[in-house]
Amino acid sequence: MLNQKTTAVAMSGGVDSSVVAGMLHRAGERVVGMTMQLWNQRRLPELVPENPTGRCCSLDDVYDARHVAQLLGIPYYVVNFEDRFEEQVVKPFVREYMAGRTPIPCTLCNNFIKFDQFLEMAEGAGASDIATGHYAQITRNDQTGRWEMRRSVDRAKDQTYFLFGLTQEQLARTRFPLGGMEKSQVRELARELGIPTAAKPDSQEICFVPNGDYAGFIDSYAREQGLAPQDLSGEIVTSNGKAMGEHAGVHHFTVGQRRGLGVAAGEPLYVISTEPETRRVVIGRDKELRRSSMMVSGVNWISIGAPTEPVRAQVKIRNKHAAAPATLIPKAADPSRIEVRFDEPQRAVTPGQGAVFYAEELVLGGGWIESTPE
Repeated sequence: MLNQKTTAVAMSGGVDSSVVAGMLHRAGERVVGMTMQLWNQRRLPELVPENPTGRCCSLDDVYDARHVAQLLGIPYYVVNFEDRFEEQVVKPFVREYMAGRTPIPCTLCNNFIKFDQFLEMAEGAGASDIATGHYAQITRNDQTGRWEMRRSVDRAKDQTYFLFGLTQEQLARTRFPLGGMEKSQVRELARELGIPTAAKPDSQEICFVPNGDYAGFIDSYAREQGLAPQDLSGEIVTSNGKAMGEHAGVHHFTVGQRRGLGVAAGEPLYVISTEPETRRVVIGRDKELRRSSMMVSGVNWISIGAPTEPVRAQVKIRNKHAAAPATLIPKAADPSRIEVRFDEPQRAVTPGQGAVFYAEELVLGGGWIESTPE
């Protein structure tokens, strides 16, 4: 029988998850702290800068999480998910980039590790639910019987874009205590609770790409895995087929990129698309980046059931994108696919990225950008 009074807190070593553990413990709840070991930081040492900063899930983070748990007097465990993380996050990340798409590893990690494997591990520790430091809000709609997700009060910290894959079962056992707070309030509470990470900077880098060089990581990872070097070079061409230069691999480019193209032109040019089959990178003017529609696959509906009729929504196509008004058109033959028609063309709609649907503060659901018609 599960102990209904036990909550497993996913402690990353940062201020947010530390405050979650502290506030629940202060409220008299039985709390277990658990840190997920996801990636061996000693791998691919050639990529690690001399003075790494802003990297999540480092050995220092594990130390900080353990220290906070000791100060609070709560049980603490480090759980090793390295193998599953590599299979479910790292390898798909590499495959997607090599296929000319731009993946979101943090969303994959949420879908397959933090709100899947971690929930199972928490249950094994006697916890009925989990709590994390994510900035989002979960409520239950008694009329529909569904768990709903809403944006956080602190819009600058809102993380709902990365959480669109959560299922109703996962939401029922998940708590986001910081969703109703501003970041400044969280840091103030950390000081009040005596948490030593109160002033610790937020992590910025992807945990397995310490220097932000995605292409460099892919090249190093391929060498480590003993994969035979392939000739990935190809042409950089304009949208009308004019050759402008050469490149070392399409995984060095993403839609909307301007810097590092290695071509000379009298006007700003951007990556319009990548073509792994022909090994071409297509560049063009800013206006050529704009798309009026896109197909989204792997859609997960959160706050509403799968619609059968067109739905109006605001759609985010990347984390920092201002959600744009659009119409969602379901495909009767496949409920997991949605056509999105924007009211106004959007810039740099990128295959492989997430598309998240909102009704003001309510998160309707989301999926993966599949294609963008010309």
